[in-house]
Amino acid sequence: MKIFNVLRKRITASAQPCQSANSLPQHSLRMLLALSILLALLAACGDESSSSVSPEPRQCEEQSDDCDNVSSSSEKISKNSSSSQKSADKGKSSSSEKNAKESSSSATNKNSSSSVDGDKSSSSVKKEDSSSSAVNGSSSSATPKSSSSEEAKQSSSSVVASSSSVTSSETVKSSSSEYVPFDRTEPFDGDHWRAGDYVKFTDPRDNKEYYYIQITGKDSAGKEASIKVMAENLNVGEMVRGGRNQEDDSKIERYCYKNDTTNCDRYGALYQWAEMMQLPSRCNTESCADLIKPNHQGICPDGWRLLTHNDFYVVVKANGNTHGVEGARSAYGFGGYNTTGYSLVGAGYLWNHVFEDVGEGTYWHYPAESDKYGGDVSKAGRQWTGSTSNPYDDVYKTQGFSVRCVMVE
Repeated sequence: MKIFNVLRKRITASAQPCQSANSLPQHSLRMLLALSILLALLAACGDESSSSVSPEPRQCEEQSDDCDNVSSSSEKISKNSSSSQKSADKGKSSSSEKNAKESSSSATNKNSSSSVDGDKSSSSVKKEDSSSSAVNGSSSSATPKSSSSEEAKQSSSSVVASSSSVTSSETVKSSSSEYVPFDRTEPFDGDHWRAGDYVKFTDPRDNKEYYYIQITGKDSAGKEASIKVMAENLNVGEMVRGGRNQEDDSKIERYCYKNDTTNCDRYGALYQWAEMMQLPSRCNTESCADLIKPNHQGICPDGWRLLTHNDFYVVVKANGNTHGVEGARSAYGFGGYNTTGYSLVGAGYLWNHVFEDVGEGTYWHYPAESDKYGGDVSKAGRQWTGSTSNPYDDVYKTQGFSVRCVMVE
């Protein structure tokens, strides 16, 4: 454009004198013609230049769809560019989230990448509450740090395996080193123990040893009687949990207080009536009076029979016992004097499938059914730390009570 202006000024300046002379030489006319053509060409070039620099809006109005496409396309490119920048900023985080989610569904639902996955992690800890604290303690180390779900699986598996082995080893250590067998002779303390009146007997069925003692006194008919009776509760059979009935008639089943066999070692086992009698389990809910025999052996060893109410009467009325039923209870934590040597302990009992009152009370079934109620009720004895009487109760046969045996003579 600058060139154009300069040429225009020069042509104007040179043309004015020629016009004033009223005559132009031939070469001047040729020059003017050439300059005019040059100016026309320069003007055309200027229009094309301005058109290529800035397209007029009219073109977009005529092709509005194309303009929209161009605009939206550029917007998409801009968005994709910003997304790629965010992806680049979060590269490791997003890939970790994806892999952590994959590993959470195949391993232990642990993810440290987001708050949502954090909830999954807490729920997985809940599911592993039954494991040792080592599992919960090491759950953070089990969280996958790499993007490999396979590593997460291996890490989780190793944690679970190691925690299981720790729990197992601790359990073995606890059961073998902490448990000290109870000294069963402690409830015997008294004159009879010091006099050496207790005798050992070994049950050939499981080689367990029991102490027994001979007690002489008056029976319920007022006659002198003598019995050799176990000074401990019987403990024989396979333990079943207190929530179940003893209904497998192919073997002897027993309850241990709180489902702990160490309590059977200390207090003896607990039995339902039909189990004690070694009668079909149906006899707990119906009368089996015709199956009761004199000197009924039940679960006692061969040569022994179940304790009767008359037997316990002899114990309470033992010669030299001035304390009544308190003389039958152990002085070792059961509020008695043990002047008879019977050494009754507070073994507790299973009442409606709930263990109750260890150290405070005890029940025992007699080999007899109630004459007042239906066939699902037996006769039983009981004692508490403060008892002064010798009750003869009616109780349901399904209650779990202690058992004593008397030698058959």
